[in-house]
Amino acid sequence: MDQHYLTPLFNPGSIVAFAGNPDADPPTPLAGTLRRALLEGGYAGQLTWLDVATTGTLGDLANSRADLALIALPHEQTLAALEIVGRIHCRAALVLSSNMPPTLCTELHQTARRHGVHLLGPNSLGLQRPALMLNASALGPLAAIGPLALVSQSGALTAAILDWAREQGVGFSTVVSLGPNTAVELPQVLDYLSTDAQTQSILVYMEGIRNARRFVSALRAAAHAKPVVVMKSGRQAAGRSVALTHSAAIVGADDVFDAVLRRAGVVRVRQFTQLFSAAKCLASRFRPVGERLAIVTNGGGPGVLAADWAGVQGLQVAGVKDLGEEATGEDYVAAMQAGINDRATDGVLLIHSPKAGSDTEAVARAVGEAFSPAAKPVLGCWMGEASVRPSRELLAAKHMPVFRTPEGAVDAFHSIASFYRNQQLLQQTPPPLSHLADPDTEGARLLIEGVLAERRKVLTEMESKSLLAAFHVPVTRTMLARSANEAMLIASQLGYPVALKIESPDISHKSDVQGVALDVHNATQVRDRYQEMLDAVALAQPGARINGITVQPMARRAGRGKSREVYVGLTTDDPFGPVITFGAGGTMIELINDRAMELPPLNQFLARRLIERSRAAGMLGEWRGAPPADVQALEHLLLRVSEMVCALPQLREMDINPVIVDEDGALAVDARIVVDDAPQTPGSYGHLAILPYPASQEREWPMRGGGMYTVRPIRPDDAEMLQAFVRGMSQESRYFRFASAMQELPARMLARYTLIDYDREMALVAVVKERHTGGDGSHTEAERLVGVARYITNPDGTSCEFSLAVADDFKGQGLGSRLMLSIIELARNKGLNEIVGLILANNTAMLRLMHSLGFTVAAFPEDPDFRIATKVL
Repeated sequence: MDQHYLTPLFNPGSIVAFAGNPDADPPTPLAGTLRRALLEGGYAGQLTWLDVATTGTLGDLANSRADLALIALPHEQTLAALEIVGRIHCRAALVLSSNMPPTLCTELHQTARRHGVHLLGPNSLGLQRPALMLNASALGPLAAIGPLALVSQSGALTAAILDWAREQGVGFSTVVSLGPNTAVELPQVLDYLSTDAQTQSILVYMEGIRNARRFVSALRAAAHAKPVVVMKSGRQAAGRSVALTHSAAIVGADDVFDAVLRRAGVVRVRQFTQLFSAAKCLASRFRPVGERLAIVTNGGGPGVLAADWAGVQGLQVAGVKDLGEEATGEDYVAAMQAGINDRATDGVLLIHSPKAGSDTEAVARAVGEAFSPAAKPVLGCWMGEASVRPSRELLAAKHMPVFRTPEGAVDAFHSIASFYRNQQLLQQTPPPLSHLADPDTEGARLLIEGVLAERRKVLTEMESKSLLAAFHVPVTRTMLARSANEAMLIASQLGYPVALKIESPDISHKSDVQGVALDVHNATQVRDRYQEMLDAVALAQPGARINGITVQPMARRAGRGKSREVYVGLTTDDPFGPVITFGAGGTMIELINDRAMELPPLNQFLARRLIERSRAAGMLGEWRGAPPADVQALEHLLLRVSEMVCALPQLREMDINPVIVDEDGALAVDARIVVDDAPQTPGSYGHLAILPYPASQEREWPMRGGGMYTVRPIRPDDAEMLQAFVRGMSQESRYFRFASAMQELPARMLARYTLIDYDREMALVAVVKERHTGGDGSHTEAERLVGVARYITNPDGTSCEFSLAVADDFKGQGLGSRLMLSIIELARNKGLNEIVGLILANNTAMLRLMHSLGFTVAAFPEDPDFRIATKVL
């Protein structure tokens, strides 16, 4: 049961083809090509071929079983063929077709679902597995064997990429053309490739997604296991015609997609040639640590080109060293080693331009001999064509990434730097609530319900600030005046100078209708500005409802320096949900167009990175004689907004602008919030693309032998503890758990087991604190992982598979029972109907435990060495 459910599709033991008569004159479309490709791949003994005339009867197929069915028939015959595929219990099917109408596509999906068939297509051009000599596609000749997997939603582009790769000598482990109507979608293919031993890097061309949560989950899991490079078409403007807040108005769908890819630990490229250069570098054994690039060249011009392009890409140039036109291989090697040893450098680019009389190959040979992919990233750029082609081939044979142009090489290093930076973001699994004081979530919900009950969606400034205050966001004290006299009284109580603002549910941007008056210094000015504002608003927006005018003290700090104005916003993307934005604020927000964004939930690391990505970050340090601003206060404000977004699915847009920040803290001066109805399922977080870390599942339990242990969901930073746990197991315990003699978890399996999607699987670890005494008599306390239980939801979405392991020296203390009971409860709460697991027949202790927990244990039909334990939830 450890076999991936898509294995019959990508690694079939037997194939049945419904593709018409390949010998007909004229032949059935695709039939001849498909059969020839399969026979050339050595599948003659595993292939059952059916022509069109046999698709209406079961005939000799009544007792047949096949892993994969290939269907390449006219549209009107496809559904009948798929019905037969289901009846002979074929587990996967591929429909090679184009321009199939949507209604027929839906019928095919329904038929496949009814029979439990994993369907790639319709309107797919198929798949290739070069190492298996499997070419089940209409993509042309079988690609060369290599470590890259290519998954594309465009058949035409897949064929073009394969043609280009053939010319460049690029090979593949897998090629999949999904098409627009496939039942097996991109997330499922990513799941398979993330554990595929033949695949080192994954290249994705995509045009759209259907389910944001599934897509982000699969992308994060794949990127945690191996490098993933994505190219997406359709850079588009904001996905709405009217935005009610500034934040929404300046955020476009492509910006959000960039934020998603960053958080998923993925590298994005814009051109398909960059797909391969990025993958070539990421699949190497480089240890990327930053974005400072040293440039070594034998000519000034190429070095300038590289430095200029590095600046455009946001990289730091650690220096440009011109070796001169007479540079030898020894000169290049010395410069390369100096760059590798320099702590101020993260990578080295060697540029060589052929000169008259120079021995280009000798330089390449010397560099190739000294090159090691285990060190810092070192990239080559041998400029030119015919005269330097042998040099590039020599370096490529040494596994050194080498390019024709300086820009191409810089692009590749940018991919390495982006990968390192985004992998740091991928490791973050924040809980929905931060470590700060608990918010008044219930009070906030009641306020929103009151607004929606009045059939309003836009909160007034007073309501918006009340909502922020419920989550402990510092806001200016604001009071509502319904007359000029009341405004004067409030101003004298608050202290001058004050700010006056129109309060209306119909006015989104107060400044646009002259609804803001700042620096009002006395009662006379309050009275005059009050009436002037009412007159101006009545003229600018005659139908607007006016609740009054708010009065608040001017938000000048008493600190030594100048304050800065920033904004914090929220927009809701389709399909990725809420996105938190940050940048320079004030009345010029849309003109400045400074936006950095991140998907919730946030922790302090993510909040800090969000601030650093904005242009406003440049003014938060020492600035124009002012001391540095309190960036930690900004981070806390962002954490509070993240808490709001997680807890309140009704939030649609938010504008906290400006936020005044100086050395003494951060203060929200104005706010505008838009809400809408949303399903209320506490703890489900269905509105988020990334599920928060389920901190609420942490529990402490007593051990039978004394002491306490903690049961909690696993985290990515548990990888080292999990590996130590596996290494510490006895040989018998490891065999019982993994049914193999492995001594430790392979790196990809370790990554897969520790960064999980809490929505479709769960892993609970039991952790104890152990005290260690050092040689100097000092005492330290460290965590030790002593047990782990997990379930993974099956593709049917109704059942799950479990596993359990306990450290040998902690067996018999109740850990196994507690972990299993906890996993069972979580699976039941997820709405799953059944939990199952495979247990070796000689693992008597585990079988006894399953009986005690109410499982039904039976023989496993597919392997007599196993028992299958089942429990209805």
